[in-house]
Amino acid sequence: MITALFFVHENMTYDKEIYQVLAEAGHHGISVQKISKHVYNAHNTLFTPIDFADVHNYVTQFLLRNSKDSNSIIEKTSTRGIYRLNFELRETQQLVLQFTETHDANESLAPEEDLSLPLLFE
Repeated sequence: MITALFFVHENMTYDKEIYQVLAEAGHHGISVQKISKHVYNAHNTLFTPIDFADVHNYVTQFLLRNSKDSNSIIEKTSTRGIYRLNFELRETQQLVLQFTETHDANESLAPEEDLSLPLLFE
């Protein structure tokens, strides 16, 4: 049961990561392979290693499932294997705004530059 809950939680974070990568890619879109690499790199750690093939399969299925309808947030581009957000939808604009606000908030939390003088030892 715990494994199943962990798997569902990981997939929810994969979904968020996919949306974030697509938002950063903009109107040109990004390939499935690059999205998979971003998700893999964001979630693979020394203590919880994951298989790239599993991540790539999940990303592929997620994109196919969420781009079938013309009113979907994700859409296929004219180039094979390239996906982007459907910026004509109000939901997409709200999603991009949320990621932008989160990104700006994270930048403001960055440590300030250390302007103190170095200590000299003789």
